[in-house]
Amino acid sequence: MGTGGLLVASVEGALPEFAPGVAPGSVDLASPEANLANFIRMMASLEEEDCPWWYNGTVYAVIGETMNPKPLFRYSGMELYLITHLDDGSYELTGNTVTFFRTLDGSDWLHTYENPFTGAKNEVGAAIQGGGPGRGFNLSVDGVRFTKFKDQIPDEPLKKWWNVAAGKVWMNNDTVYPPGLPAPRAQSQSMFVDLKDFRDSSIARLDGVFSSTVTMPWLHWMDMDDHEGHLLWHAAGAKLPGLDALPAEYRKRAEAEYPERMTVARQ
Repeated sequence: MGTGGLLVASVEGALPEFAPGVAPGSVDLASPEANLANFIRMMASLEEEDCPWWYNGTVYAVIGETMNPKPLFRYSGMELYLITHLDDGSYELTGNTVTFFRTLDGSDWLHTYENPFTGAKNEVGAAIQGGGPGRGFNLSVDGVRFTKFKDQIPDEPLKKWWNVAAGKVWMNNDTVYPPGLPAPRAQSQSMFVDLKDFRDSSIARLDGVFSSTVTMPWLHWMDMDDHEGHLLWHAAGAKLPGLDALPAEYRKRAEAEYPERMTVARQ
């Protein structure tokens, strides 16, 4: 603990100096080091601490080219991130995801689903992902790479797309997935933080909000692997100061059903 400040200090001066009333536009964080430090501050923290994100969203079905995306159900969940400092000077981002599905009007948890495509009544499972050391993403000035497949992915200087407008800085980020997962699979995120906080290189953990769009195959519990189409997820949420800030209804269920997922540190 406490070593995160070393990386922030190493890129001080690389952070852009914005004038008051700066015109909207892209921000060039020229060095991979500056991109890395600020990517970590946005996603989690330069300190080794659990960083929870809370989100809500809607899942849509996409079938063919003549049907509009069809909203199916909603969801609420948490992603819990941890940055670990590695001996070689890089970092590992690990985390847990615990997502529960909701009725389309958002009023209740979804436990069974009347599937409009198959006519079946599906038992609804939670969406659970994550793991401990060695099962996350390696972060370095040479890119973001899935730890287990790091040696199979070539080095590429880390560079994200940064923008500024209306007193906010935001980072656009496309998720890197490990090879071999079934297609289609993609995620594009935009994370927003206050400009004044972003300019302060002493802040190891930037608080902000995000929006994302995810393309994925049908959920396994839908039993639709032989059906044309895929799912489109849209979510929005915020980084929380801690688990105490989670909605009480969600936290009660998550702690009862997945207590082991309520921390990432030292799993």
